[in-house]
Amino acid sequence: MIEARSIFGSVFLSLIALLVLAALMSGLLRVLVLVALVLVIGFSLGLLLGRRRERATASGSDLDTSPSGLNSSPFSAKFLDSALKEMREGLLVIDADMRVVVSNRAARNLFSDLNDVIDSRRLTELTRNPAIYDAFLDAVRGKERTGVKVETYGQERRVFDLRVVPLRSTNGHGSGGAVGVFFDVTRLERLEIIRQEFLSNVSHELRTPLTSIRALAETLENGAIEDHQNNRRFLSIIQKNADRMHRLIDDILELSAIEAGNVKVKPEIIQLYPLVEDVIASLSASAAARKVTVNDLVDQKAEVFADPHRLVQMLTNLVDNAIKFNREGGTVTIRHESDRTDRIRVEDSGEGIPAHHLDRLFERFYRVDRARSRELGGTGLGLAIVKHLARAHGGEVIVESRFGDGSQFTIELPQNTTMKAAGPGTLNA
Repeated sequence: MIEARSIFGSVFLSLIALLVLAALMSGLLRVLVLVALVLVIGFSLGLLLGRRRERATASGSDLDTSPSGLNSSPFSAKFLDSALKEMREGLLVIDADMRVVVSNRAARNLFSDLNDVIDSRRLTELTRNPAIYDAFLDAVRGKERTGVKVETYGQERRVFDLRVVPLRSTNGHGSGGAVGVFFDVTRLERLEIIRQEFLSNVSHELRTPLTSIRALAETLENGAIEDHQNNRRFLSIIQKNADRMHRLIDDILELSAIEAGNVKVKPEIIQLYPLVEDVIASLSASAAARKVTVNDLVDQKAEVFADPHRLVQMLTNLVDNAIKFNREGGTVTIRHESDRTDRIRVEDSGEGIPAHHLDRLFERFYRVDRARSRELGGTGLGLAIVKHLARAHGGEVIVESRFGDGSQFTIELPQNTTMKAAGPGTLNA
């Protein structure tokens, strides 16, 4: 009895230490600590199942989530029960007959509603997912399974990394069951997909101008430098593509700084009308080239509470897009409205945006018309930067558009009193 208490005491001290370490760590180290936690839980549950079988009590029913077999240590039993229930990872223990003997809240939520009882039910009654069943079956047969990818489709798609280890019987012969832990890696997978798409898009965006620069450089090197009718045109195209690459790299660095939380927003009360006039003046050459008229309808007394540099950056992106994607001879109008929030609207008379593009319009590198955007010098990152900067101010950017009827982009900013109380913000996308 004293020996058993000593063993269980050591197990629970280890469990406490691992839980503390898991809470303090992140990433791969946290996964390794959680794996060790699974092994400790599996060891303790194996001892618990073995002691119950040895005692062969009349109440020899299936084990539930309450470790009542640990009567020698009420605190340890309560601690283990709480630890199992509150784990974010789903924990499932089955016996040699593939029946569930222990489950926590996260596991029950994975297979059914929280109120449903899954203990004592066969695994095949809970799921028809072959990856889950095969992993537990292999563990019951004595083979540890790791890195099993499990996908579920409920209200939303979720992805789990399943690890299952066998439980040995007390006599050392045969299987005592298996314990499996479901690690939710949905967010990690989503971030990995975003990373891969980002690298793919960056590579593609750089490849196009680089290919053009390389081809023209080779042409000039092979004698076209002496062709006085075309050599300057070739050099102009090289310069244009180099400028495009420079803008792309600048936008990538800017967006990376924003998403890393390194961009600080320092809002202050500013006069909106002269700021809009400065933005229009900076884009006057582009507007003149496309014969687009830009109208500033902002009240000359209008004030907003924003970082002037970042607001100029947001408006320059929106007005520049409104000019580029407008009809020749069209108009761009900037307005300001104020009630519960300050709203700065940029409206154009262009062709509009099809409805199925609107939800993804602020994603990195997303373009409605890729060929036209590249031709006009766009990097595909401008709207993503606008979105993050608006959120840094505690606001949002909204788009409304009907195909064939122009577009309207609105920057919403909190009222001055709200921003004053909040103080300067730091962007953490």
